Amino acid sequence: MEERYNESEALLTVKDLKMHFPFAEGGLFSRKKGAIRAVDGISFSVKKGETLGLVGESGCGKSTAARAIAQLYTPTSGSVRFKGMELAGCSPHTLMQARKDMQMVFQDPYASLNPRMTAGNIIAEPMRILTQRGILSYTKQEIDDRVEVLMEKVGLSRFFRNRYPHEFSGGQRQRIGVARSIAVNPRLIVADEPVSALDLSVQAQILNFLKEIQREFMLSYLFISHDLGVVKHMCDYIYIMYRVRFVEAGTREDIYRNPMHIYTKRLIAAIPEMNVDMRDEYKRRRAEIEEIYKRESERYFSPEGRVYDLKKISDTHYAALKD
Repeated sequence: MEERYNESEALLTVKDLKMHFPFAEGGLFSRKKGAIRAVDGISFSVKKGETLGLVGESGCGKSTAARAIAQLYTPTSGSVRFKGMELAGCSPHTLMQARKDMQMVFQDPYASLNPRMTAGNIIAEPMRILTQRGILSYTKQEIDDRVEVLMEKVGLSRFFRNRYPHEFSGGQRQRIGVARSIAVNPRLIVADEPVSALDLSVQAQILNFLKEIQREFMLSYLFISHDLGVVKHMCDYIYIMYRVRFVEAGTREDIYRNPMHIYTKRLIAAIPEMNVDMRDEYKRRRAEIEEIYKRESERYFSPEGRVYDLKKISDTHYAALKD
């Protein structure tokens, strides 16, 4: 697949990223070694100010890819360049500098917050750590003042700063997580299923809020989700991931108006139909897609079940189809 941007335009460039987890099984004298391929050679780039989506079902490798990009996992191989710096195998100091500009928002807003820390201390933590490492130079008063500003910014009263995570709702906890992620003025936020654990009404609030702070802080997002409906609302460019590889990539218009891979068509067909009068049509469409897959499966997957390499459909659209 061709690069969408040159090096100077891209904030993040990932090339041939692989994440394999070794395992051994069997008895003492007959142990068999192997590796689970969680991510198997993906490449993409994120432009400054862009929201790029990684979409796929649970287990396809998208969250593992996010953690490998953020260097929470050490990649098996491949390149991760952020702001021109190679992160794979870099020094701890270089990685700490990169993390100032690359922050994460996690799926579970309760599990990702330390239950023994107050909201104020959670938000202050990255500022304190980076100041201790000499990367930032906040005073204690500046940190305290910024925590109050950030709490107001994410829609929480500054008087809540001494409350603990269990005293907040799920949506409020996720707002604390977002406040923590923007505390050190990052350039890129890796958002790993940031609304999947929330009620639908709260999801809409958080998504709109993420778009607001993106405009205000000039952020880029790597947005990971299993929900194509959410991604359609958030993302400029979308990669569809299945069986640890990309099966399709394109703009919102490419993906929703002209899906090429059968897996993408399945995902779109799985978006719930809210119009009761259209539900029979919705069922018919899903059945039709399954028939196409049974009839033409070799067009989408090799005889061994492997995903083909991406092929160019148009200047912005790529799909993993047989030659």
